[in-house]
Amino acid sequence: MTSDRRLWTTCVDNNRRVRGLSFNTAISIVVTAVIVTMVVLFLPSSPMESVRRTLGLGSERGLPARPVEDPGGIFAFAMTQPGSAEPVGWDPCRPVRCRVNPANGPDGGADLIARAVERVSAATGLTFEDEGATDERPFRAQFVPLGTDRPVVIGWGSPAEFPELAGDIAGIGGGAAEEGVLGRRYYVTGAVALDTDVFTTLEIARRPQTMEAIVLHELAHVVGLDHVNEPTELMANTNNGQIDFGPGDREGLARVGALPCA
Repeated sequence: MTSDRRLWTTCVDNNRRVRGLSFNTAISIVVTAVIVTMVVLFLPSSPMESVRRTLGLGSERGLPARPVEDPGGIFAFAMTQPGSAEPVGWDPCRPVRCRVNPANGPDGGADLIARAVERVSAATGLTFEDEGATDERPFRAQFVPLGTDRPVVIGWGSPAEFPELAGDIAGIGGGAAEEGVLGRRYYVTGAVALDTDVFTTLEIARRPQTMEAIVLHELAHVVGLDHVNEPTELMANTNNGQIDFGPGDREGLARVGALPCA
């Protein structure tokens, strides 16, 4: 009887340990599933956005893609996909976040930028999200944690701060890209710096279309276009009076805005 009772007690103890192990394992699985679900649903990164889109939970384009036509003209891309002539662009299913640093800016400067952003949005089909004013400087503090993005910062400066503005250069602009989960590169941040010696309150009042065209040119760099050797295009190396996008500019902008979602 003693040995039988000891055997029975041992079996009960083992059963309790097995039941406890199963319960703890189940709790661990549930907790892990909850954490993974939260990461997939809420982590603001390009890889997770790709996963959400695969599961039918991702965001869609805010605006329809512009039709890619071939109206003639010349365009060039600032960056292309590895081993391909296809351009690098922004994820069209996520807004391009923008902030403006008003320091040293002229009267009318904010409206000038807003109009230019609206025109680039119309030409590309990309959605731009105004996040308001910032004290960040263009091309400064642009470290981007892997899988995330940073707002495009637009501001005003002098050649003393931005040596690239020396001479007859009225503005500089560009974007930075990273490789996504499928090997395709996308821009994740950008910046524009406009010369305070050129963008004065008086010049904006006298030549608003010319001043706006300069901002358009720099924003086109941010979304993916490069210079071309064609004076009739706004992306020409030297502006010869162009105040609007040319046919090549429009085709290039449509192409960078028509990329697949990340």
